Amino acid sequence: MMETSLICPECGAAWDADMTCETTFHQMLYWEHENQANWVVHHLMVLCYYMQHPSLYSQEGVEVGKGLLTAFVKEGRSPAEMREANRDSVNSKNREWKITARPDNKGAYTNPVTWSMHAADVVRRGEAQYVESVREWAKSAYADLLATGNI
Repeated sequence: MMETSLICPECGAAWDADMTCETTFHQMLYWEHENQANWVVHHLMVLCYYMQHPSLYSQEGVEVGKGLLTAFVKEGRSPAEMREANRDSVNSKNREWKITARPDNKGAYTNPVTWSMHAADVVRRGEAQYVESVREWAKSAYADLLATGNI
């Protein structure tokens, strides 16, 4: 009997019996929790995962995410700089929109994106390569969004 891979309907990653997008996300969170040195790329890991699964965000969340990815990858800004710059605009007391998806507001891209790297690629490379792999994933996600006219 031939084993068939399933494909993530959002990011296009191939799944197998032990590895779905959600399980890879949890594996990366585990690596960050167990080894604090891995925490340095947490902002990129969560952002890339959500950008590749835009229905987890509201449409406004996707737009903010594109700005964050640009700031981190293209401009080299740090999470601390972005927290300071966006402190007032993303504060839940000041904004009138939700970051996460709602039944009537799920994020999507104007143009289809074929992602050149996925969360599963990061996990397959292993924890020893985690920080480098997440940084590469962020660069590829930015390039893929740019190439498709979504940024």
